[in-house]
Formats: sequence, structure tokens, C-alpha cells
Amino acid sequence: MNRCLVCDEGMKQALTWGSLLKQAEARVICEGCEGKLNRINGGDTCTMCSRELGGDHMTDDLCLDCSRWERNREWGGYLSKNIALFHYNEYLKDLIAKYKYRGDYALAEIFVPFLKERLKEVEFDLVTAIPLSDERLKERGFNQGEALADLVGLHTVETLTRIHTEKQSKKSRQERMSLPQVFQVMQSDMLEHKSILIIDDIYTTGTTLRHAAKALITAGAKEVSSITLAR
Repeated sequence: MNRCLVCDEGMKQALTWGSLLKQAEARVICEGCEGKLNRINGGDTCTMCSRELGGDHMTDDLCLDCSRWERNREWGGYLSKNIALFHYNEYLKDLIAKYKYRGDYALAEIFVPFLKERLKEVEFDLVTAIPLSDERLKERGFNQGEALADLVGLHTVETLTRIHTEKQSKKSRQERMSLPQVFQVMQSDMLEHKSILIIDDIYTTGTTLRHAAKALITAGAKEVSSITLAR
């Protein structure tokens, strides 16, 4: 009997003709724990970042944040779209913290079937992850985006380097949106006319992804989109 990666309860696998005739994705989380993940299933969401739209959203189905980004001459037009899998509720916040900061690498397996499902919506030539600074990588032991890509069978290319900065979680919303460029491009010859997909864990203000997208587009990439676990 398999055990849930989150609560450690045993999980019984029901035998059906479907499971016998095809090799299904192995479940690593029980129905109760999976039910606490609040999926984003389209509907009334921002077409650029996947955020739920309220009554105050702007035209063209963009949230206020994305509208501000796109109207900004310095940052508009670089990130094509972000697909987010789940709403960033307290349950997911705790799961990501255990995975990202406390080194529970196995928890990444929870997100594999959801990532595979949504990746079908994206066309791309190269996959990359938001890089960590050397200090942050030493602290965590692995890059969370690269780990997710590996588990879904995608090869990531190192296209960016990052200078060490204070943790984003310690910065206010306004501070994040006014940060100077923190990325530098490497292997720019690989980017020419390519569609790039960035894999990351959380979309907060969109600052990090837009900085990365701007660096990649400026270096010759044709298009940059992203997929994240949370929004």
C-alpha cells in the first residue's frame, strides 16, 4: 500500500479496466490532501498571469497588476503568459515551504501530473528555470524549478545567472516592482528566435519572471512564457 507524501496515510489503489489497460500516473497524495489544493481552472482569470479577476479588472481580461506592467514602457511586452496551477492558499504555502526551504525534495512529485497536464497548452523550444544565486543554491541544496522540470522529463538549459539579493519574501510589493535587473544572459547564441518556457514555483508580483523575460528577449529570444505552481 502506498502512503500519502503529505499525511502518511495509506492509499488503496482501486483496480479498474482503465488502470489495467494503461499505465496511469502513480498517485503520491491522498484524495483528502489533494482536495486542499485549490486548482486554477481558467474561467474568470487574467489571461496573462492566471489571477482571479474581480470587478475592478481592466479591459482585455487583464488584472490590474498586469495592466500596470504592460503599460510600463520599461517592462511591457516581454512576458507573454504565465500559467499557474493553484491558488496560493495556506495549505500550498506550507507545502512549498517544506519543499523549497526545508529540503523535502520528494514533495515535488505531488505536482508532476498537474504540470504535465498544463504543459500541453504551451509551445516552446527551450526550457529554463529561474536561477538561484550561489549563496541561495548552497543554502537550499537544489533549484526548485529545475527539480520540477526534471520530474516531468524536461531538460533545462542554463540561460541566466543571478546576482545575490535579499530574499523576495522580505520585500514589500512596491520594492519588488522597482528592483533593478538582477539577471545576466549566458549562452545567448542558443536563444536566437527561440520560444522559451520558464518553470518556477510562485508568481507573486511577476517581478522576477518579467526581469528574466526581458533579459531573454533582449538577448534574442522570440517569446518567453512561464508556468508556476502558485499564483
